[in-house]
Amino acid sequence: MANGNRNSRGMTRDSMLGEFGLMFEIYSANSKRVLFYSRYEACHLGSPRIETEHLLLGLLREDALLLSRFLDAQSIATLHREIQEHAVRQEVESTADLPLTRECQRALSYGAEEAVCHGHKHVGTEHLLIGLMREPGTFAAQLLEQRGLQLGTLREGLRRNPPTESAL
Repeated sequence: MANGNRNSRGMTRDSMLGEFGLMFEIYSANSKRVLFYSRYEACHLGSPRIETEHLLLGLLREDALLLSRFLDAQSIATLHREIQEHAVRQEVESTADLPLTRECQRALSYGAEEAVCHGHKHVGTEHLLIGLMREPGTFAAQLLEQRGLQLGTLREGLRRNPPTESAL
């Protein structure tokens, strides 16, 4: 970020990262954008915190191709609408630091575990998706499961044909 490491809203990188902190360095460039988009989606939907469904929206925004490998176009198209309908809107300042819910923290942690287990140097978007699926009972996991996505199928599909992002 230019101008003394501040963005156009005057936020520093550290204030934008919030709870991601030092761990942020392990994320691939695409995954970092997913995290930023997740924050944006949470704020846009009036949530005072970043939840797993916001992480899913961030994935949709940054790497729809990944999801299209496992879900049909109709399933993907309805995800955003269902999340919007589920949202409980509050007035949230766009410059506010939004905390991660415990479920979202665990999903990110599971994603990092997946990257380490597969010997990857960075957490890619595919690891974030697996992390979401590993946190059962969350709204994001329920939405994906309702559309037929299963953790085993996801892992097998990624094992057979890994995204190139993991090599970053």
